[in-house]
Amino acid sequence: MNLFANIDNIYFAGIGGIGMSALARYFLAGGYNIAGYDRLRSELTEKLSAEGCIITYQERINEIPQAFRSSNTIVIFTPAIPSTNIILNHFMEEGYHVYKRAAILGIISEHSRTIAIAGTHGKTTITTLAAHLIKQSTVDCTAFLGGISKNYNSNLILGQGEFTVMEADEYDRSFHTLTPELALITSMDPDHLEVYGNHEKMIEAYNTFAARIRKGGKLVVNSNIRHLIRDIEGVTIFTYGSDEGSDFSIGHSAIKNEAYHFEVKSPFGTLEKLVWTIPGKPNLQNAVAGISLALFAGVDINEIRKSLLMFKGVERRFDVRLDTGKIIFIDDYAHHPEELNFLIDSVIQFYGGKKISAAFQPHLFSRTRDHAPAFARSLDRLHRVFLLPVYPAREEPVEGVTSSLIFDNMTVAERALVTREELLEELKNIETDIFITIGAGDIDRLVEPVRKLLEERNK
Repeated sequence: MNLFANIDNIYFAGIGGIGMSALARYFLAGGYNIAGYDRLRSELTEKLSAEGCIITYQERINEIPQAFRSSNTIVIFTPAIPSTNIILNHFMEEGYHVYKRAAILGIISEHSRTIAIAGTHGKTTITTLAAHLIKQSTVDCTAFLGGISKNYNSNLILGQGEFTVMEADEYDRSFHTLTPELALITSMDPDHLEVYGNHEKMIEAYNTFAARIRKGGKLVVNSNIRHLIRDIEGVTIFTYGSDEGSDFSIGHSAIKNEAYHFEVKSPFGTLEKLVWTIPGKPNLQNAVAGISLALFAGVDINEIRKSLLMFKGVERRFDVRLDTGKIIFIDDYAHHPEELNFLIDSVIQFYGGKKISAAFQPHLFSRTRDHAPAFARSLDRLHRVFLLPVYPAREEPVEGVTSSLIFDNMTVAERALVTREELLEELKNIETDIFITIGAGDIDRLVEPVRKLLEERNK
């Protein structure tokens, strides 16, 4: 915690983000005074306030607490904050030490045995699982999560062990600040092309991340993308996947009592009698990935077996919010076409034969523009689809880019463009077995109203 010996105050510009809030909690636990700004009040910012953070929601300089206008203050910001932000520009113009979130994670990475998980999808579940397996063992760890762990009700896990588990964010090349001892790459599907320009440059960025692994370290890679990762001097590369040729692979598996009973073949031997309660066969690969990291961290096989059974998952990742016997309501963070396919495959595989409807909120104008046909193909697999307006996040509107781009590429007959209010009205009369809210924007604010509405209708 002595990363900033002469600092008492840390101000977070964009404190409500999932990554920023984990850092705020980390430094709050270390004894620093924490304040910050966010554009919107949320459940997460309310919890941070209750924990002792000072949070304001007006983009005005006079909203900065007086104690945070001194030389013993540093500022941390997220790239999601627009460059025009008045508060951030004030701190920069006044000569404060201002750091990107990624730079701070890089400093933490240098001071611990870091385990970093990268990839266009799956990394939050794997990070949370690996952290849980290590935390519940004699090894112990601290972890920065990209979602809220249901086991710990937080995106931060504090521990006394030597390991720090963290997500390696590819956006804005943030993961190039990390120097992990152990790393894992789940996938490299085209994404954030507004940053990289093309898929080839994005893959190169992942190779740069891999090359930052410490000498003597290890890299675990999904076997499907091993051919895209260059060998690294002084780093041993392992693979995981469903095929038998992988170093870590799924052996026998079967569904019993709404859980997977399976085994994992690994360089440490075969791990038998494993139970995984997270729905969807594709999620078994996430389980294998998390187990591989725990094994390399020194967690005992028996400890893994016990902790895996107790893993509850992550909020907004195949998050079953309601099951009345008449209808199932699932909430998920998927915001890339491959993540949509992963989610839909999991739902079909686990709840085969049921009528599936969903509301999807596209995330970012650039991603909507780049992947509209792929989004349409994924959503066409559903019985009924409601498309919400694009969530802009850090982007300004792009002319001609709306949810209609996806809508016009779709073929499923029962589809509609709706507002948030219209969606709730539509759900009063919907006939479906499964309903899913999907997206990485503020669709999460609809989850509780949707749950209550569906529960009332299907008692």
